[in-house]
Amino acid sequence: MTTAATAQLDTLVARVPALREFGYWMRRYRRVWRGTVVMSVANPLLFLAAMGAGLGKLVDANHSGHLAGTPYLDFLAPGLLAASAMQNGFIEGAFPVFQSSRSRGNYPAAAATPMRPADILAGHLLFVAFRVLLSGVLFLAVVVAFGVVGPARAALAAGPVLLTGTAFAAPLMAWAVTVDRQSRLNGLYRFVVMPLYMFSGTFFPIGQLPHWLRAVAACTPLYQGVALTRAVALGDAQPGATAVHIGYLLALTAAGVWAARRAYVRRLNR
Repeated sequence: MTTAATAQLDTLVARVPALREFGYWMRRYRRVWRGTVVMSVANPLLFLAAMGAGLGKLVDANHSGHLAGTPYLDFLAPGLLAASAMQNGFIEGAFPVFQSSRSRGNYPAAAATPMRPADILAGHLLFVAFRVLLSGVLFLAVVVAFGVVGPARAALAAGPVLLTGTAFAAPLMAWAVTVDRQSRLNGLYRFVVMPLYMFSGTFFPIGQLPHWLRAVAACTPLYQGVALTRAVALGDAQPGATAVHIGYLLALTAAGVWAARRAYVRRLNR
């Protein structure tokens, strides 16, 4: 990098303090990126091979009317993609925030600098969005390799993936910065995230659920993310439904950022 480019970068960082926090998380990530990339490729590869290409043959052989003629692999892949974004949003937006907000974490150290709590939040959330998008792109590369979607539709599906991940991450960051026991995060993952993973349309249409449970599932953020990602990836998005899905996820993200800003101020300024 030239001296002029370095000077411009320093000026940008000085004007946007959140980039300092983002740079901190990127420097940490440089130590472990190889392992995360391998997992981001290996997990979808194994899932799609076992559930899609394996179990999918049995589902397709019985011509399930619930799939409306869509091959099970094509139905499953976008659902897994959205569910993976949810999990990445949780993993990146819950446990690191909990650890960072402890007395020996990096949040108090950053708060002792000219950075405001809002800058710390913005920089960390930017890194979480980067991780969600990176994992999603690698997942999409596997999906393209399986022939589920072409490269063009895969590029379009990256947007819903990012939106789904941040819709979970922002509210989680607002909550995790206030948590005093890690067991509460584990409980949330076990009793909220995993049921969403199983019953939000990832593996089967929610029309197969009991009638009362369908309405509950349709109101969950993961269902909105799954439906949006699936519609974009398979090329059957409808303007009205797409607007509802995007509006829901954007509203949840905005509410999470608003709550997180208040929570970070209370936590870091006390």
